[in-house]
Amino acid sequence: MEISPFVHDFKQKEGGQEISFWDMIRGKLNFSFLTPNIETFVNLKINADAISEWWKYPERLRNASYTPLFIDEVFLRAYLGPVNIDAGFRKLTWGKADSFGPLDITNPTDYTDLKEITDLQEVKIARPMVHFTWNTGDFSKLEAVFIPNFSGDRFATEGRWEPLLYSGMLSVAEEGIARRAFERYGISTGALGPDGFSKVRDNLLSHFSDPSVFFPSTSALDYFQTGLRYTTSAGPADLGFQYFYGNLFRPNVTIGGVDAFIDDLFPKLNPLSPNYDPDYVGDADLLDPQVKYNRYHHIGIDYAQVLYGFNIRSELGAFITEDYKGNDGSVQNPFLAWSLGFDRDLFWGINANVQCDQTIRLLHSKVGDNPVFDYEAGKDMTFSRLTMRLSKKFLRDQLETKATVIWDIENFDCYVIPAVTWTSGDLEAELSAGIFAGRESGELGQFWENSFVRLALKYTF
Repeated sequence: MEISPFVHDFKQKEGGQEISFWDMIRGKLNFSFLTPNIETFVNLKINADAISEWWKYPERLRNASYTPLFIDEVFLRAYLGPVNIDAGFRKLTWGKADSFGPLDITNPTDYTDLKEITDLQEVKIARPMVHFTWNTGDFSKLEAVFIPNFSGDRFATEGRWEPLLYSGMLSVAEEGIARRAFERYGISTGALGPDGFSKVRDNLLSHFSDPSVFFPSTSALDYFQTGLRYTTSAGPADLGFQYFYGNLFRPNVTIGGVDAFIDDLFPKLNPLSPNYDPDYVGDADLLDPQVKYNRYHHIGIDYAQVLYGFNIRSELGAFITEDYKGNDGSVQNPFLAWSLGFDRDLFWGINANVQCDQTIRLLHSKVGDNPVFDYEAGKDMTFSRLTMRLSKKFLRDQLETKATVIWDIENFDCYVIPAVTWTSGDLEAELSAGIFAGRESGELGQFWENSFVRLALKYTF
């Protein structure tokens, strides 16, 4: 169980929304049952929102939709000699990176709450899958996975964790339409006067008010995913090789019908036009937002070894999409991704864990310059993230202090998480905080108002 108040919530102005205790509390229950040949895992999360509704409206206790628990992960594992079979809603980890790595690609990520972003198992979204493991030797195994459908990364579409991916969709559409209109008619939106484009903007806002309606249904077998992974040892080094065929977790968003919309709108907003109509807002139905989860082939390799006291881990992956020429704006360009990290005990019992990740877009020079026609327009060729953690234990390892920093280099923003953990037998208590800082347009810096403190308790029995 944990309670996590947000710092800026205590600065509510008069008339602001009242802070509820249930808005700050979270919890989970994990169970496992073991027999000689079968193991069962059931992980549940506590739905504090449902409890809050019960508290306010007791009559809703009879409504099954207000359940206090929901399934986070549930699967069976069968042990059949050298072969293990898992089936169910599973969170699977591939690769050797401690943080997010380019080879850990079987499960999407839940970004609706970034408090848990450093806990990979916590933020992964379980998917229905069948997973086979064949132990081919003392230090070697072959894995195969089949996932019958697909789900992308999960983002909040409203509230404190809504990303610019959604909230900025209107401004991206407006900017791209204005740029295209200038190319076709030589007219800028500013030339239409202070109110010339405001009603059009309101019309676009209503059309893009719920971006989730544009997303395709991915529950059919057409979106199946599958992969193979082989790990082994060669002397002092651990090696892994894998292949995966699936969909990129983040959608590619473009807008069709822009020229038709402009040709219908701007002649009527031009004061010199015989069809001038200052009240015309345009036919937004001519616009066709297109959201795609791009198919790709993935080839990856990872390596781990202890060298001079450094526990080194590295990964390299190639993501090959269908945009082989790099000029199809509706398909993400192929890209490379790599990760390099290490951990090492330093002086005074301090342990350092550092990992650098980077993606590199291929054929970057072919990317267009208008975001409504090419989703990658205006984005950097590389995205680099540095994750660093320092920790030290005291009092016979009962007390641990640690500080984690996630720094997005190109965006120049960061997320700082200091924490103190006390462990006594089966009970663990942690006091931590989260601080977002940096450029407000970055993936992390945009949440600068979501800094928080957290008290969490964990009991194992």
